[in-house]
Amino acid sequence: MTDRTNPFEKHVFVCTSGDYCPQLDGDSIAVHKRMKDLVAKARLKGQVRVNKGGCLDQCGHGPTAVVYPDGVWYSHLKIEDVPAIVEEHLAGGRPVERLRYHPPKAGANKLERGADERRIAGQPDGCRVDWPIIPLDDPNSAKS
Repeated sequence: MTDRTNPFEKHVFVCTSGDYCPQLDGDSIAVHKRMKDLVAKARLKGQVRVNKGGCLDQCGHGPTAVVYPDGVWYSHLKIEDVPAIVEEHLAGGRPVERLRYHPPKAGANKLERGADERRIAGQPDGCRVDWPIIPLDDPNSAKS
C-alpha cells in the first residue's frame, strides 16, 4: 500500500526569489520552467512537484534548487543541467553528483558581493567540483 502522508514522491524547490538567482547569478526562472516541462514530458507529474521557491539563503551559489525528501541541493544551475537532474535524479533516483551543492556549514551561506552586486571574484565556493572559487570572469552572472 502506498504511503498517503505525502502526496508527491519528490518535491523540488528552485530559488526564484530576489535578484541573484533569477538575474545576476543566472536564470532560475528558465531553470524552473525547463524542469517543470521535462518533469511533465517524463510523465512524472503526480510523482514529482516542481515549485518556485523563495530565497533558499545560499545567495551567490545559485541558481540553486533542493529536492525533498532527499535533501539533495544543487548549485550554479543552468538550463543545460536540468535534463540530467530530471533523468538521473527525479526519474532514476540517483542524485547528479557533479551538480550537487555541498555547503561549507549548516544554515545560510551567502557569498560577499561588490558595489555592483556581483559576486566578489576569488571567494572560495566549494559547491561543485567545477566551481572551487568564484572566477574573475563569472560565466554564470548575467551580462550588463
